[in-house]
Amino acid sequence: MVTFGVTREKEEALRKRMESLGISEKDIVEKFIRSSGKGGQKVNKTSTCVYLQHLPTKIEVKCQRERYQSINRYLARKILTDKIEKMILGKESEEQQKIEKIRRQKRKRSKRAKLKMLEEKRKQSQKKKERSYRPQLDDLIE
Repeated sequence: MVTFGVTREKEEALRKRMESLGISEKDIVEKFIRSSGKGGQKVNKTSTCVYLQHLPTKIEVKCQRERYQSINRYLARKILTDKIEKMILGKESEEQQKIEKIRRQKRKRSKRAKLKMLEEKRKQSQKKKERSYRPQLDDLIE
């Protein structure tokens, strides 16, 4: 049983997700590579980068996001399950749903909706104008 440097709940959630997608640890080839980039001597001495390959689907994942190998192992498996889920479920996957939501948010408004929004803005600005005190000419003369 592989343990990662994360909470037990996160480990269990990942295991259940992998099991539901039919991913087993024996189907995964795991290698550790020396990370590249910032970090100096620490990076050159330790192999914190994790490389995973899922043999049945031939999907490959490389993760060197964190400084610790154990956390990178967890993150690499999470990325691998995301990719396999996306491949299996396609449009229904969680990531696809997020993309669709963003697309709907950015979609151009209809003319009616735009006019309604602008009318609300005008009302609000009118309220703010009425709140501010502007001395009248009669007030200044007295």
